[in-house]
Amino acid sequence: MKDIQKWTLLNSEYLIRRPWMTARRDHVRLPSGAEHKEFYVLEYPDWVNIIAINKEGKFIMERQYRHARGVVAYEIPAGVIEDGEPPLQAGQRELYEETGYTGGEWKHFMTLCPNSSACTNVSHTLIAVGVEKTSTQHLEQTEDIAVYEMEPEEVRQLLLNGEIQQALMAAPLWRYFYEKDIIDNP
Repeated sequence: MKDIQKWTLLNSEYLIRRPWMTARRDHVRLPSGAEHKEFYVLEYPDWVNIIAINKEGKFIMERQYRHARGVVAYEIPAGVIEDGEPPLQAGQRELYEETGYTGGEWKHFMTLCPNSSACTNVSHTLIAVGVEKTSTQHLEQTEDIAVYEMEPEEVRQLLLNGEIQQALMAAPLWRYFYEKDIIDNP
């Protein structure tokens, strides 16, 4: 079996540095000796997604406009993890800010790489069961989010109908329903 090795970084140049994204151009040498003078890397902060379920067993879902694709989309609550903030704390903060829900029992569910070939960050998904509405939304000026309580079957239908297309949200939801089916229908 072939032993895969890391590439050697020869030079790195930042093209843009912003709080939400940094882009750099790396000049690298592969183990074969070949050089790639323009390998682009996007540095994003880590993200957190929350599968939040209230005391009545309903999913807390959001709907918002996503400019890059020009669509209004169903999503689970999510956001950026601040520097030095643990994923659990970030998830609790994001759920509160975006939806006004708090409490419940929280656990880490999974971690995914958005695109390990070009992006440096990871996306953590947490599950919060038994959350309840304790406040109004505390949205940033650039956020416009509608919040819905949805039955599990409604969320499953959104997935089946391709209405949840954000891969880092769809994958954990698919896994959640898969595992729930195995437990409920052994």
